Amino acid sequence: MASWVFNCHTLSFFLPSNPITKQQPPNHNRTSTFPPNRSNPSPLPRTTLVRVKNSSSATAAEQMKEEESMMSIDNLNRFFDLNKGNWSGSFHQFDGHGNLMQKVSTKLAVSTYGEDELISLIQTLYIKQPPSSTSISGYEEEEPEWAEYKIKETNMFTVDKYQQIGFFPDERAFSLRYQTAGMLETVLRQGVLGEDDTGEESPKNLKLPSRQPAIVCENCLYSQEKDRRVRAFHIMDPKGILEMLLIFLEDRDGGVLFPPFLENDNKDRILPFLGKWKGHSITKRSGVYGATIAEADSVALLEMDDKGQLIQDINSTSNTSDGQEVTTNVHWKGTMSGNLVTFEDAYQFTFLPGGMYMGCPCDIAKSVAEFKSFHLEFGWVETPCKRQRLVRTYDVEGLAVSSTYFSEIKL
Repeated sequence: MASWVFNCHTLSFFLPSNPITKQQPPNHNRTSTFPPNRSNPSPLPRTTLVRVKNSSSATAAEQMKEEESMMSIDNLNRFFDLNKGNWSGSFHQFDGHGNLMQKVSTKLAVSTYGEDELISLIQTLYIKQPPSSTSISGYEEEEPEWAEYKIKETNMFTVDKYQQIGFFPDERAFSLRYQTAGMLETVLRQGVLGEDDTGEESPKNLKLPSRQPAIVCENCLYSQEKDRRVRAFHIMDPKGILEMLLIFLEDRDGGVLFPPFLENDNKDRILPFLGKWKGHSITKRSGVYGATIAEADSVALLEMDDKGQLIQDINSTSNTSDGQEVTTNVHWKGTMSGNLVTFEDAYQFTFLPGGMYMGCPCDIAKSVAEFKSFHLEFGWVETPCKRQRLVRTYDVEGLAVSSTYFSEIKL
């Protein structure tokens, strides 16, 4: 039997690519220097007082940096622990209208090596291949072939600088940025074409991601009911238009006999989302330290009016640093076509099987041209009365600046 091994190499899209021959861990113990104030000479007692004050400030800054470094290492370990294990599941490819294009069985083995800031995450993806067209008729294969794909290792440097992680350890959710869709292309090639893959750039009857996508964003939510997770990928083409939506549905360990998969139902996918939802959101800066920058209480309403338009109202209430209460309202109207909703503000929802939806701007390039930030989102209604949402916000240059996690119950 043939053995397939692939390696992942990444390129940067929004930022110039900086080839790295050897990744060095960041120096988290580096301290800031505070030069003495020489702009206004003064008598010795005053100078002495200034130096003492500056020394105190330097000590406080050093202590803060050390605390942030410790928190970063702790968050990194918690992120790795959340991912470790053997995952069995399925990979699904949808177009922008929510039509299922491909489904592939996958396994993922995740482990770590090293410790402290030098710890790394090792991931090996196994992709079930289809029977080859050259198989001898009348002979049954004993075991299916699985292509092996070694994902580039993740460490403190890559997860912070390149993947711009948004991590919620207590809520068990994260967002990541990818610089290419190489791993996802390999899943499609090996899972659909298998040994019959001739390496064509555009194989017949198979839609592959662009080689230079504008954005590859992963939003991952973990089940609140079982050891299951959903990893949802937005792929935006070089022009900033949605190219495809990809879903990994995975269960961890336990020797799963029947890995989970999404049923290809096309009826009333919007129904689980209709109604009023009350919840709480947490917004964190991108990066492994991931400082919380905002929290809010929200009430979201999604309903159809008597004209057949979809109405979304979201009211959020938060407190400023000085204790003042601030309320914001977002009101959108949209039209529905199949499983795609297009709102007036040039934003769209695609409803998927399994109580899931994914949202993105209709045209990211237009947002960037108008110097507007934008966001991508993924929502999952796992049970009829609970849902989780993860929103990834980008600045006008296309850099992920923050992630927001929502936990909501249906009223």
